[in-house]
Amino acid sequence: MNEESSDITRLQVGEKEIILVGTAHISQRSVDVVKTVIEENQPTSVCVELDDQRFQAMTKASNWDTLDLKEIIRTKQTTFLVARLALSAFQKRMSSYTGVKPGGEMLAAIEAAEHIDAPVVLVDRDIRTTLLRAWRMTPWWKRSSIAVLLVAGLFEKTEVSEDDLEKLRETHNISEALDEMGDILPSVKGVLVDERDLYMAHEIVKAPGNRVVAIIGAAHKAGIIRHLTDGIDDVALEATRHVPEKGVVSKILPWVLPLIIIGLFVGGFFYGDMEDFKNAAVAWVLVNGILASLGAIIAMAHPVTIIASFVSAPITSLNPTVGVGMVAALVQTYVASPTVADMERVGDDISHWTGWWRNRLARILVIFVLTNLGSSVGTILAFKWLSKLI
Repeated sequence: MNEESSDITRLQVGEKEIILVGTAHISQRSVDVVKTVIEENQPTSVCVELDDQRFQAMTKASNWDTLDLKEIIRTKQTTFLVARLALSAFQKRMSSYTGVKPGGEMLAAIEAAEHIDAPVVLVDRDIRTTLLRAWRMTPWWKRSSIAVLLVAGLFEKTEVSEDDLEKLRETHNISEALDEMGDILPSVKGVLVDERDLYMAHEIVKAPGNRVVAIIGAAHKAGIIRHLTDGIDDVALEATRHVPEKGVVSKILPWVLPLIIIGLFVGGFFYGDMEDFKNAAVAWVLVNGILASLGAIIAMAHPVTIIASFVSAPITSLNPTVGVGMVAALVQTYVASPTVADMERVGDDISHWTGWWRNRLARILVIFVLTNLGSSVGTILAFKWLSKLI
């Protein structure tokens, strides 16, 4: 192995020469290094840290007419869409400090490969598989940490410069950051970094030709080198391809609170004071409905959506398969559908927190989150009256 610089590492794996280029995703220096390495080495193939979904989004004009928002809400993929947009907003805002679009070095690699007629190989795992594995492999009591870190990163005001990115590419700084992530959320670090190191190493080895340039995030470089040097563990590799089923606790937990509440109402009706029962029923409807509709108001929802939130919250709180956020988001989609312009500029709009309200598509997602939050708080507060039933 010949270490040329902190960015570039050459490896000989069998008859294949592999040139790894570690990058920072919003760095102009990384863009320049990528272009130079591909031009000077004339590889037989170029690997990039992308999956097909991100490759299509990066290289083709977005066809927003194909986005079926109603179907996304019905199939309960709204949370996934919120997470994707939040990550996109974070990258967009960070890129504004350096002037380089997120993934600019990957796009530069694709263009440089096309210029020398070398095939582009997508070596990253499907992003939905990665996020679902991270979520389901994290104990349910720690999942809130993921949401907190996501939101904190979205609104963090710290600016970065090329000097900061240069330090980020240094191996010891990356190792320290990953070790810290591993201490806080080891399952997340394992899925987001370690598993993808293995997956990408395998895909890089499979790339056609005897000279391969692989453009990867600097955080993955050390792990990929280790797998390329020590060999690929086929058993571990196969495990990274599957999304685990929901755990027993994850399946049962959403039903526990509704069943307790239903049990209290039933017990109160048959064995409790009827006046207390009526008060608890009214409180349940009002507290759930008012707080859910308040969430819709804060999200600047359509009046019809606000009414739908109030009416549906007391009912959906007792049914974990359908949340008030799903109802509110669907109603908002029907009465105030996002325009094509909203969808095309959503990436720019959500880079600032006010854009989540200004953009119709983003606002639907805010409605989804805030109405669910309001109803959840209402359910907890209503226990004051429910506790008097028995």
